[in-house]
Amino acid sequence: MTAYIADRIFDGESWLEQHAILADEKYIKELVPVSALPAGIVVEQFPGCTIVPALIDLQIYGAHERLLAVYPEAASLALLNDYCRAGGAAFCLPTVATNTIEIFHRSIDAIRDYWRQGGEGILGIHLEGPWLNPVKRGAHTESLIHSPTVQEARDLLEYGNGVIRIITLAPEQCSKEVIDLILSYGVVISAGHSNATYEEAKTGFRRGIITVTHLYNAMSPLQHRAPGLAGATMDDASVMASIIPDGHHVDYAAIRIAKKVMNGRLFVITDAVTETDKGNYPHKLVGDKYEAGGILSGSALTMMKAVNNLVEHVGIEFGEAIRMCSLYPARVIGLDKELGRLLPGYHKKMLVLEKTNVSKLIG
Repeated sequence: MTAYIADRIFDGESWLEQHAILADEKYIKELVPVSALPAGIVVEQFPGCTIVPALIDLQIYGAHERLLAVYPEAASLALLNDYCRAGGAAFCLPTVATNTIEIFHRSIDAIRDYWRQGGEGILGIHLEGPWLNPVKRGAHTESLIHSPTVQEARDLLEYGNGVIRIITLAPEQCSKEVIDLILSYGVVISAGHSNATYEEAKTGFRRGIITVTHLYNAMSPLQHRAPGLAGATMDDASVMASIIPDGHHVDYAAIRIAKKVMNGRLFVITDAVTETDKGNYPHKLVGDKYEAGGILSGSALTMMKAVNNLVEHVGIEFGEAIRMCSLYPARVIGLDKELGRLLPGYHKKMLVLEKTNVSKLIG
């Protein structure tokens, strides 16, 4: 058992001072006042620092010039995990944008290989496409976008069973049978790259779609006579949505508006890519964002940078910004009883911050 002490601890619900986190190798056992620590216990102390729950990124495509879709290998995932940890994220969902079935299969194989090698931090895969609306394709390859048959969906789900965690699709492009099939495999469906009307979006939510991919981007907008997918998302009491707080994908004022409406239903993804000149998406770093063919194609964010942007540019309280990058993503994938809080029974995944910079990731 080890006691972890910092000036302040955010347990995911409240701020504590003069407290310690008691944990074994994997799990948190107790939070106690420093004055009540058992005699002889091993102590790790971080003076001048803050301890918060480790962060979770549910949409990131690659790192260190190893885009997963271009290099679908365990080595790429190890580099991605290193990038995420350096940016405060203990867990991530590697993501593959609209691509060929071969690339999807090879990416799924890479994750299984990474797990066999004992790799940590990778929760599965997020498939963004190809069952999208070409009208809202963004940087996605139009020639590969299509509506799925039930058999196509079943074949992909069978191949990726136990690996596929999220599929982003356009609800208006997919039949009820396909939606039901995906859900039967325990896969989270996120609505995105969609031109759905308000009514089509709400129908999708009633059928079991619980979240939305990068709110505002690549979707039917909120207009006063046509609320679209953006409006339906804000108007639904239960559906969640990711957002990219890099200052390029969404104006910070738009994030502030969405946050006021959605509160705990809004969570953060980086949507981060990496530079490459191969494959369907030749991402090029332009300033502090990426473009492919002159179209905005991904961010250069880390999750900790996203937290700081929320605080500095949106005006969100620091603890709530942490929740948007930890507890709320965990909730989307059904892990909020294990991750996102520093409470008894939760995994020992803690981030030590020196001011607002990552000092150490524990666990």
